[in-house]
Amino acid sequence: MRVAALILVVSLTGCASVKEMIPSFSDTNQSAKIIDVRQSVAVLDCTQEHAPQVKRIKDNLQWFQLYSESKGWRQTDVIKLVKPIQDTTDDFYKRSLDKQGSTSYCEIKKKILTTQTEKAAAAILGRF
Repeated sequence: MRVAALILVVSLTGCASVKEMIPSFSDTNQSAKIIDVRQSVAVLDCTQEHAPQVKRIKDNLQWFQLYSESKGWRQTDVIKLVKPIQDTTDDFYKRSLDKQGSTSYCEIKKKILTTQTEKAAAAILGRF
């Protein structure tokens, strides 16, 4: 009896682990939105007011997250993938609301966001 209970516990735990490892499939809406995010980062003009430009990036990321969450548990991989981008954007936006950051600060954040969005887009568009 104890052996059967142990096998059941291991089996259920194993299934939960496998659930985390199953990648999501390609989705044209997610693919389009991550490119919207990349494009918003690419056209970020550090000589102009930062907050409205960063808000556009933030809104696109929120759309991506809400859409992905609505699709269900198989989307956890892409949600985790965009989390660092959201963290960078949230920090940039909060600072931009408090006061306009320097052009140098903006350029550093833009460079970080460019790298993050390039990698996320490659992963999201590379799904099948």
